[in-house]
Amino acid sequence: MRLDRYLASVTDYSRSDAKKLIKSGDIAVDGRAVTDPSQLIPATADVTLMGVSLRAIGPRYLMLNKPQGYVCAARDRRHSTVLDLMDEDNPERLHVAGRLDIDTTGLVLLTDDGNWSHAITSPQRKCWKTYYVETAEPIAERCIEHFARGVFLKDDKARTLPAELSIIDDCRARLKICEGRYHQVKRMFGAEGNAVTRLHREAIGEISLDSSLAEGEYRALSADEIASVGR
Repeated sequence: MRLDRYLASVTDYSRSDAKKLIKSGDIAVDGRAVTDPSQLIPATADVTLMGVSLRAIGPRYLMLNKPQGYVCAARDRRHSTVLDLMDEDNPERLHVAGRLDIDTTGLVLLTDDGNWSHAITSPQRKCWKTYYVETAEPIAERCIEHFARGVFLKDDKARTLPAELSIIDDCRARLKICEGRYHQVKRMFGAEGNAVTRLHREAIGEISLDSSLAEGEYRALSADEIASVGR
């Protein structure tokens, strides 16, 4: 990789600023000063800026316990985003693998690995998402069959994919879906004449929200959790 491109990838410097920095003589590769931005460097090279080693950021896999009031976006003019909760280098490179609405709480996965993210969000991969749901009215037993068959949502051309509904009591349930249409859970219950009053995501695939995480806290996924996606 070119030295200027490497420097831009592991710091907040733009490509043009990285070139200027290299030409200033403050960058060394394996202990030797380099002033040519186009110099190719091996993956094993030790690149330093004024004596401080710079390392490429490897793929990151994080789980966050999302509170209400945050949007799952890189930036938003009106609301705080989940990235505002992250104490990470280059947080702008992270993206959400399966967004939640601003008023929905629970498990959010963030990564900079596009293939891993696709395995979660693509309906064809059938990665199940589990939600705890509270509703304004009692949940009718017919919803179990309707959701399993798939329901037509307003303005959508096709039924939802089969979903699994387990009724806990009159106004509480768990719902498992394997797609992520716009406001899908709320719209599914709305199609049955009911309104969702609380929505909390408990799991994505085999990854369950860590009960030790308070709202707004996050942690890195374990190797087993990462590997569970796509199995």
